[in-house]
Amino acid sequence: MGGGRWRRVVSQVGRSVTVWAASTVTMLVLAGLLPDFSIQSPDGDSATRIAVTAALGAGAFGLLSALVWPLLVRMLLLVPALVLGLLVFFLNGALLLLALRLNPASRGGAAPETAVVVAAVMSAVASATGGALAVRDDDAYRRRLYRLADRRRRRHPPSPLVPGTVFLQLDGVGHDVLLAAADRGVMPTVARLLADGTHRLTPWRTDWSSQTGASQLGILHGSNDDIPAFRWYEKDTREVMVCNRPTSAAELQRRAVERTGDGGLLTRDGASRGNLFGGGADEQALVLSIAARRRGRSTRSRAGYFAYFSDPANAVRTALSFFAEIAREIAQSTRARARKQRPRVGRGGLYPVVRAFATVVERDVVVAAVMGDMLGGRTAVYADLVAYDEVAHHSGPHSADAEKVLARLDRSLALIEKVAEHAPRPYRIVLLSDHGQSPGETFRARYGLGLADLVRAGCGLPVPRRARRTRSGTEARAAVRAALRRPVEEGVEEHRHGGRRSEPIVLASGNLGLVSFPDVPHRMTKEEIDARHPALLTTLAHHPGIGFLLVRSERHGGVVLGAHGAEIPLDRLDEDPGPLAAFGPGAADAVRRTHSFPHTADIMVNSFHDPDEGEVLAFEEQIGSHGGLGGAQGRPFLLSPLDLSAPVEDGRELVGAERVHQVLRRWLRESDGPQVPLTVGREEQERRVA
Repeated sequence: MGGGRWRRVVSQVGRSVTVWAASTVTMLVLAGLLPDFSIQSPDGDSATRIAVTAALGAGAFGLLSALVWPLLVRMLLLVPALVLGLLVFFLNGALLLLALRLNPASRGGAAPETAVVVAAVMSAVASATGGALAVRDDDAYRRRLYRLADRRRRRHPPSPLVPGTVFLQLDGVGHDVLLAAADRGVMPTVARLLADGTHRLTPWRTDWSSQTGASQLGILHGSNDDIPAFRWYEKDTREVMVCNRPTSAAELQRRAVERTGDGGLLTRDGASRGNLFGGGADEQALVLSIAARRRGRSTRSRAGYFAYFSDPANAVRTALSFFAEIAREIAQSTRARARKQRPRVGRGGLYPVVRAFATVVERDVVVAAVMGDMLGGRTAVYADLVAYDEVAHHSGPHSADAEKVLARLDRSLALIEKVAEHAPRPYRIVLLSDHGQSPGETFRARYGLGLADLVRAGCGLPVPRRARRTRSGTEARAAVRAALRRPVEEGVEEHRHGGRRSEPIVLASGNLGLVSFPDVPHRMTKEEIDARHPALLTTLAHHPGIGFLLVRSERHGGVVLGAHGAEIPLDRLDEDPGPLAAFGPGAADAVRRTHSFPHTADIMVNSFHDPDEGEVLAFEEQIGSHGGLGGAQGRPFLLSPLDLSAPVEDGRELVGAERVHQVLRRWLRESDGPQVPLTVGREEQERRVA
């Protein structure tokens, strides 16, 4: 055994002994502080015997944590992640009770609830001690990071001269939000990348459906055709598709692969982490599209959980942060109510738990998986961090709550950069987003009724009494009476042409609404809708909270409807954008593309947009929304190293998620040939290539 190996062994033994000593001291202190925790006999013991008992107990707990904990986590992989997070403390406490029972000294004991506290504190102290020692040793630091992620080795060792690529998606962070956060010092890592001249920031424009499902499917699989919204009704299957539903995500991915004939962006030694879709990666964790399939070697959607939670210190630390985030959300929402902030939406129920999962558990597991991928030398990694998007929906995209999340995401980026220094190959880190968010109060908050109520009123169908009393409800019923030239009784209009018809299905995706009539097998035309519900289109188009409608027309193929009787055929939008003028350049192309989709709704409804304030009116209960046209939601970003070719030529605009896919593919191809490490300076790189 060489001298270097002996030094590593001695160093490892020294660290283990130090962690053991710290755990022993922690157990002694807790035994003195907690009345229901004892490590001595009822008659009392000498100080030496108590110390020995603590040392043996701490050692037994450490061994059980190392040997038994990973087995427990693997057994619980089928448990939902939220439940697993809650079980962490109780499992850790059970291991401590077992350690005390196996202690050869056979002294003392602990109440079950006390054991949970003692185990959590001891795990935290052991983690902190081990981490503090490891950061002084690069090899130890690297080995520690390996334990955070999947340990499976690559079939082919990476070339140290060929860079890998990490695509890190900051879900919902718009181009302007990123710039503002960097300027204010909220995201110092991003600010450094922008200031040192090594990266370029490129805005890009989403499709009409500005949401993760459409954008990420286009980015990862090269096609988001026939994705009209986040949720929509398909008449041929009579199903509501929802992008974040596992069965829908799997079907959308299947269609994209069938359409393109290609597995996706990550088919070459790739990893997909925390995404809706797999992108063709052979390593996937927390990927929704495989969550609906039976577990197997090719469907390891929960493998990332095992890789992370198999370390009890990680589990305890994340669980503590999880509950701290719940408390933080309750405090923030209470403060918002007390200050009567406007706009504001309800943040009760399960939302604090959902927020804590998105901002803590998902972040920790995904970041750990990415670090493991880099240390394993993977060629390409695509990971999604959803924390900002979740908080901004309920607190607002420019709120202090969302700003704090951005700061934590920046620290995650800094950690990933640090890990790249220990990877077996250089890595290019590309930061991007799938959409932005537009602020504004909800449609219901401003007008007292939701889009579904307005549609029902325009159809002459019964609506809740509260909605009926609003100005919008009254005007809609008046329009129906005028169209029918007689009073409308509740439920009368639906029998107008004989026979009871099914009611319209009204769905919302941010500030984009979709109205479908399920009893009609095809996409209805404007003429058919007018004949069936003569006041509906007029009611919607004239409403001040609605920007424009898209409907099919027998005469023009497709038309955009707006206030004051505006009716613009799609092929004339370039000359006369009509109601689309407020939505900026590219709106007409986005609307025409969506009109061509087979599953576009009978009526597509986009909310009002204030171009001066950038506000929209969400049809969902969100004060930061995305899904339609209008404002920052359609302007995400792409932050890439200058070592990669420019995303677009000067003066050109990057439009659509499918185009972003082509750019990312090009960047991966650029890494195929012999290259020099990115750590080498630019002049040295040019000299070596020459």
